[in-house]
This record gives sequence, structure tokens and C-alpha cells, in this order.
Amino acid sequence: MEKPAGHPEVKHGRLGVLLVNLGTPDAPTAKAVRRYLAEFLSDRRVVEIPRLIWWPILHGVILTTRPRKSVHAYQQVWTQEGSPLAAITAAQARTLQERLGDSVMVRWAMRYGNPAIASELAALKEAGCDRVLFAPLYPQYSGATTASAMDALGDALGAMRWQPAVRTLPPYFDDPGHIDALRADLARQIAALSFVPEVLLLSFHGMPERTLHLGDPYHCQCRKTARLLAEALAVSHPRIRVETSFQSRFGRAKWLEPATDLVLAEEARRGTRKLVVAAPGFSADCLETREELAIRGRAQFLQAGGAEFAALDCLNAGDAGMAMLEILVRNELAGWN
Repeated sequence: MEKPAGHPEVKHGRLGVLLVNLGTPDAPTAKAVRRYLAEFLSDRRVVEIPRLIWWPILHGVILTTRPRKSVHAYQQVWTQEGSPLAAITAAQARTLQERLGDSVMVRWAMRYGNPAIASELAALKEAGCDRVLFAPLYPQYSGATTASAMDALGDALGAMRWQPAVRTLPPYFDDPGHIDALRADLARQIAALSFVPEVLLLSFHGMPERTLHLGDPYHCQCRKTARLLAEALAVSHPRIRVETSFQSRFGRAKWLEPATDLVLAEEARRGTRKLVVAAPGFSADCLETREELAIRGRAQFLQAGGAEFAALDCLNAGDAGMAMLEILVRNELAGWN
């Protein structure tokens, strides 16, 4: 049957991949940081405090004081391409596009800030992608990260009359390809150092301890990633002791332990002189790795008596990480080609 005269052309039949990470301000300014924090800290998945209690704290205290403090941190790590997280995620999308070829369209989005999940999903659909792989780049599942991204996906789909078919990338915390990519990339970076580290500290982003007791698998998945990575590195680096910690404590609640800042100081006080830190819970470098670990972490370790310190890069858009991501994505796209 022929199309009726004047029927609009409808693009369809393409595969799409949407890479998603947490988010970033649009600029290292107080206004942009305040806007970003307001969106981030208004998410019920991130802050599970009743609104009646949380709203006065957020709008009366945090959003009037924290942006000024955060601006300095962002200014220290901002690049010509923007924030590290945005620049690296964009590079990951470009590199994955090259690896997958023209049969798949790859775009990227942020859960908070820009580009937004809804707009990027709409762009994929407009380009003819009626099948989309939604890929949160969080190796370990958490309600505050993976589930929140899924909430945003649901909201975006809910606003669409003609929705694409959607698959989602599962957490890959114990995927052999992920562990091997981490092992290979960390080994490469350690070999390039001017010193031989005594300790490798694997620092994961922290969460309130109550989330563990409420059934969030994040803590267990972080621990498994650390255990598998330590076992893999023990073969080639038997003299490096591997420890695990959790960073970015906030507020008065008890958070997952041990805390990264306390571990760095304690290691130095106990006689560790050469230490490196890596963040295998992050798929791309960001404020938490480049400022909290690389700058503040260095100061904490050296001031406590340490002598040599290095913060290792995340997988980013490097060969090991992109080869792993390509395999993960191709596996999830199987059957759609």
C-alpha cells in the first residue's frame, strides 16, 4: 500500500545507545552550581529525608552556602571542554560510535544537568531509533544512581506518544571484562609512576549506611569489585597491599566505612610512605576523583606523613575501558541487529 499524498516521512529502523552518567554544572559559577545542586539534592532517591524536614535545610542552608564552596572545587578541575565528567562522557560516546559503526547511533546524557535524558532520548527517536539501549555508566547498582536514572527514563517515556523499545544495561560490577579492564589499566598507570606503591586504595563513592540495611546492594557490589580486582592484581603485583574505602561523606548520618580521608591519614601515620588511590566505582573522572582524591586526598596523605602519592585515572575513554564497554553494549544489542 502506498503512502497517502502528503504523508510525513517517519524515520525508523535504527538502533540507539544512550550513555548516561550522573551530572555536572554547566559552568564553574555559583549560579550554575546552585542550579545543579538544587536538582540533584531534590531527588528523593538521593536524599531520603521527608520533604517537611529536608526542604528548609536544602533551601535555607545548603543552597545558600554550599555553592560558594563547591565553585572553588570545580574551578580547580574545569577544562577547556567543560567539566571532566561531561568532556569524558562525550569522548566515550564518540569513541563507542566509532567502534559500533553507522548501524548504531550513540548519544550521551546526564541524570542532572545537561544534556538531559529526555532531550537525548527524543533526539534518538527523531533520528529513527525505534530500539534504544539505555546504558547508565554505573558499574555498581544503587538506588541513588542507577534507579534514579531509570526514574528519569520512565518520566521521559511517559511524555512520549510513540515510544521506542528500550533495553537497559545491567550493573557490571563483577563482569570479567570489567575486572580485566580495570586490572590492565591500573597496571599500566602504576608502571608509569616514578615510584613503586606499597598500597593501592580503592575508593568508592559513599552512601549512608542505612541504605545497606534497607536492601540496597551497592555496598556488597563495591566490595565484590574490590575483591575481584585485588585478586587479579595479586598475580602481577603481589607486593602491593589493596585496601577499600568510601569517600564523600556528607551530613551527620553514619556513612559506609571506612572513610577514605581517614584511611589516607591512618595509612601515613602507620608508616605507609608510597600510596596510590583508584576509583573503580566511577566510569569517568569527575569532581570526586580529580578534586576530592587527587587534590585533597594528596594533601591528607602527605600532611599525615606520607611521601609519595598518586591518584590514578578512571577507565575514561581509554582503550581498555572502551573495549570493555563495546563488548557490554554489543551483548545487550544482540538480537536487535
